[in-house]
Amino acid sequence: MSKFNRFLLLACAGLFLLVAFWQYYRGEQSGQVVTGITQNPEGNLRTDAGRTNVVFLGVGGDSHPGGDLTDSMIIFSYSHATRALTLVPLPRDIWVPSLAAKINTAYHYGGIPLTKSTTSELVGLPIHYAVTLDFQGFERMIDAVGGIDVEVKRTFDDYLYPIPGQETAEPESARYEHLHFESGPLHLDGATALKFARSRHAVGEEGTDFARSTRQEQVIVAFKNKLLSSSTLLSLSTLQSLFGNLQNSLVTDMNNLEIGAFIRIFLDYSKGDTPSRSLDLTGLFVSPKSTAPYSGQWVLIPKTSQGDIHTYVAKNLAQ
Repeated sequence: MSKFNRFLLLACAGLFLLVAFWQYYRGEQSGQVVTGITQNPEGNLRTDAGRTNVVFLGVGGDSHPGGDLTDSMIIFSYSHATRALTLVPLPRDIWVPSLAAKINTAYHYGGIPLTKSTTSELVGLPIHYAVTLDFQGFERMIDAVGGIDVEVKRTFDDYLYPIPGQETAEPESARYEHLHFESGPLHLDGATALKFARSRHAVGEEGTDFARSTRQEQVIVAFKNKLLSSSTLLSLSTLQSLFGNLQNSLVTDMNNLEIGAFIRIFLDYSKGDTPSRSLDLTGLFVSPKSTAPYSGQWVLIPKTSQGDIHTYVAKNLAQ
């Protein structure tokens, strides 16, 4: 596994650990959290074939158009036998026949239950839990840790970044903000980090979904670095700000005992001696030449068959 993917997994582990501690501080039954920390996680978590699978969702929230459409989706699959953590990012434009829509609409149509069943249908894995975080919470969390530092790989411009609340403004140019990012090291506040991660219409190579995914990974890694730094962990006011922002921006179907189990898993994982990797599904999908069967939308469909995707995921998780 590449060093970058290792960092990405550590970043995501840090995010889940933050979620876990947020639940601990807000939970009315914190004793259940402590119990979950002290016991074997496998006994307190839902599992199939010795694995627990969680899907992490990024959504716009009430302040953004299409606020309940999923902007990003990542599956975390944890093996209790090997303590291996596998990350499976999912492109948002995958077409789901049972929905007759893209996978990013599942949360809109049926909340966490439908999102879990749809994700399971796509990858052939049972999805036991889900966690959602909205954009406003994302911005405020980055601001709470004093911003993040990233390396912009290529200078790029996006002339079509939508301005919230201006979807019908006239002239049409008033609906968009011009984004410009110069290559090199850059310090980002929460609002700018969100724009850097979400830009979809950049001119040139940065306008692809693959470049967008890479930028999102950069932001997650940078946030992990600040989250786990001594300046954050040793600051009570910073931690209180983080937990306060999460309270209104995060939704999960985990109970307190299960939260405690996840704290235990990620405390063990943070020791750095557990195997981890990520799966890249992008090569298994293609964009069809005709969009007519898909309501005229640009979508991704399996290159061969849905069964081959299930086989690929199962084979790689078994390794």
